Amino acid sequence: MGRADTRQAPRGGGGIRRLFTWRKLLGTFFVCCLLAMGALYAAYLIVPIPANANAEATMQSNVYKYSNGKVLARDGKINREIVGLEKIPEKVQQTFVAAENKSFYKDNGVDIKGTARAALNTLTGKGKQGGSTITQQYVKNFYLDQSQTATRKLKELVIALKVDQRMTKNEILAGYINTSYYGRNAYGIQAAAQAYYGVDASKLTVAQGAYLASVLQAPSQYDWTSANETGRRLVQERWAYTLNNMVEEGWLDAPTRAGMTFPVPKAPKAPPGMEGQTGYIVEAANAELIRQGVNEKDLKAGGWTITLNIDEKKQKALVKAVDQQLEDKIDRKKDKDQAVVQAGATSVDPKTGAVVALYGGVGATEHWMSNATRRDYQPASTFKPIVLASALENDSDTQDGRKIGLGTVYDGTSKRPVEGGDEEFAPENEDNKSHGPVTVQTATNKSINSVYAQMIVDVGVGNVKKTALDLGMKDGKDFGEHPAMSLGTMGASTWDMAGAYATLDNHGKKVTPTIVKSAEHKDRKAEPVKSIGGRAISRETADTVTKAMTGVVESGSGFRAAGDYDAAGKTGTSENNRSAWFVGYTPELVTAVGLFGEKPDGTGQVTLTDTINEGRANGGRTPAMIWGAYTTKALGGGSDERFDLEVDETEVVDPVPSRTESTESPDPTPTETQSPDPTPTLTQSPDPTPTETSQDPDPTPTRTRPTRPTTTVSPPDTGDGVVDGAFQ
Repeated sequence: MGRADTRQAPRGGGGIRRLFTWRKLLGTFFVCCLLAMGALYAAYLIVPIPANANAEATMQSNVYKYSNGKVLARDGKINREIVGLEKIPEKVQQTFVAAENKSFYKDNGVDIKGTARAALNTLTGKGKQGGSTITQQYVKNFYLDQSQTATRKLKELVIALKVDQRMTKNEILAGYINTSYYGRNAYGIQAAAQAYYGVDASKLTVAQGAYLASVLQAPSQYDWTSANETGRRLVQERWAYTLNNMVEEGWLDAPTRAGMTFPVPKAPKAPPGMEGQTGYIVEAANAELIRQGVNEKDLKAGGWTITLNIDEKKQKALVKAVDQQLEDKIDRKKDKDQAVVQAGATSVDPKTGAVVALYGGVGATEHWMSNATRRDYQPASTFKPIVLASALENDSDTQDGRKIGLGTVYDGTSKRPVEGGDEEFAPENEDNKSHGPVTVQTATNKSINSVYAQMIVDVGVGNVKKTALDLGMKDGKDFGEHPAMSLGTMGASTWDMAGAYATLDNHGKKVTPTIVKSAEHKDRKAEPVKSIGGRAISRETADTVTKAMTGVVESGSGFRAAGDYDAAGKTGTSENNRSAWFVGYTPELVTAVGLFGEKPDGTGQVTLTDTINEGRANGGRTPAMIWGAYTTKALGGGSDERFDLEVDETEVVDPVPSRTESTESPDPTPTETQSPDPTPTLTQSPDPTPTETSQDPDPTPTRTRPTRPTTTVSPPDTGDGVVDGAFQ
C-alpha cells in the first residue's frame, strides 16, 4: 500500500509538468501574440481616423495687435494662434523632435514598446505613463482627449498608424507643435513664444526653442519662474539633453552647442483682457470685419491675427487727456450728478483714414456701450460746417440773391423766423442773444443758430443732407429733412463726425475711418476697408470750410482747443444739453470728442447741466480741453505743418446792410480781418463792460506765433450751447 502511494506521487507531478511544458507555454505565448495581433488588426480596420477634431484642438484666440505689432489683446477660451511650420525656424522645429522623438522622421508613427509599457502600467496601477511618439501625441491632442485609459491608448496607437500613412511628417509636426499645452495658459508655439519670451514664434532662437520643447514634458513643474529648485534643475537637464540630441542627429554643430547658455524666460504676465479701452477697440475691429464680409461664426471660432491702425502712443495720450480733463475732476461713485457724464472720442489720420486712437468710456467691463461708436446722441452745432460746405458746393445764394461765402452777411437776431422755407422755424441763439448783421465767418466763430437756420433753407435741406452723406455721415431714421437739421438734430457718433471732418481736412476727398490694418487667418484674409475714396466735395469748398473753422479755434467758441499747431474745429451742444462736442483737426490729425449725459443704469439720456461744471457743459469747455490736451501730446508738443488751403481770393462781399440794433443783447463784435477774403468791418455800439457767459468765464488767450498772424479777440463770445431747447 505504501509502495503504491510512493509510485503515484511522481506520476502526479509529471502530469503538471506535462501540462506546462516549455513547448506548450511557447505555443500559448505565440497564440496570444497572434490573438493580440489579430485584435490589433481588427482594431485597425474598425477604428477610423475621426472626421473632426476634438472640441479644443482647433479652438484659437483672435490676436489683436497695435499698429507697431505689439499685442493688444487675445480673446477666446483658448489662448492659441495656429502658425504654419514655414513660420517656425527649422532648427526650432528640430528641438521638438530632439526632445520628444528622435526617430520621428524614420518611424511609422508609433512606439509599440512604449505604448505597451504605458498600457500595462496603467492597468496594473503603477501610474499613468507616457511613451508616445510625436505622432501619437498629436493624435491625442487633436482627435482624442487627455484621459489615460487602455482603450484610449489603443485608439491612439491605431489612429497614429493611419495618420502617419496619410499625412506628411511636416504636417504632423506642425499639428503637434500647435496643439500642445506649454503652461502659462499658452496653447501652441506662437502663444508659448509670446508667454515665455515676448516674441513671435518666427523670432525664437534655438536655445529658446529647446526650452519650450523641454517644458512640454511638465509645464507647471518646468516653468522657470514658478519652479522649485528641483524643477529648475530638471528642466535645465532636459534642455541640455535636447540640444545634445540635436548634435547627435547632425542638426547642430558642437561648437555652437557649447556656446549656448540657458535662456531664462521672462516673468509671466496676466494675459491682456478686455478691460479699459481694449474691449471697445476689439468690438470696433470685429464690427468692421463683419461689415467687410467676415462671417461672424468664423470670427468667433478664432484663429485671426488682426493688426489694428491704433497707434499705441496716441491711444495712451487720448486716455490720459480724458483722465486729466474729466475723470480726475469728477467722482462717479459719490456724486450722482457727475455719474451721468460719459465721454467718447475717435481720432483719425486724414491722409490714410486710419483710426489711430479711440476712447469708448470708463472701461468696457464697466460701461458696455462704446461712447466712440454710439449714434444715439445729436452732434449739435458740429453739423454747421456741413451746412456751409453744402452752400459752397451748390453755389447757393441768399434769399435776396447774394452768393453765400465767408463774408456774406446774415441777420443774427435770436428767434428770427427763417424765410423761404416750407416750415416755420425760429431758433433761439444761446442765452437768447441777438447779434444783428454778421458775416458767415462770425456766425461760425460764435455758432449763431439763426444764421445757420436761414442758410440751410437757402441751400435746400435736401442738398445739405446729400452733402452730409457724401462726407460720410450715416442716414439714420432720425436724419430728417427740415430746417432744424442745421443744428445737428440727427444721431451721430464721434466715429462718424471724425470721418466727415477728415474728408474736409483731406481737401474734399472721401475719408472712411478704418480701425483694421490687416486681418489674416491661416487659410484666408479679410479685404481691408478702402479708406480713401474719390472726391466728395471740391477742394475749394473743403478748404474754405477749413478756413472758416480756423476762426472758431483762433477767436471763437473753440479757443480752449488752441495750441502750437494750425487747427480748425467746431463746438456743439445739443438740445437740453444732453451732449457736448468738439470736433477739430490739424493738417495731420482729426479728432472728435463728445460728452454724453446718460442715466447711470444706461436706460436713457439726461442733461449735462450742473454736472462737470456749474451751468451748461458746452463743447467749448471740457471737450475742447480734452481735444487740445490730446492733440498737443499726439503731435509731440506741437507741429510746424500748416494748412495748405486753396480758396477763392476774389470773393465779392456785398455791402453791409443797415443794422437794426437788438434791444435784447448788444454784441461787442470786434473788427474782423479775414485774409485773403475781404470781410466788412462791422461797426457796433461797444459794450464798455463785456462779459462772458457763465459757461466760459476765461478770456481768450492771445496766441503769439511768429510764423503767421493771429486774430486777437477779447473777450470772445464762446457760446455754443442751448437754453430751454434752443440749439447752438
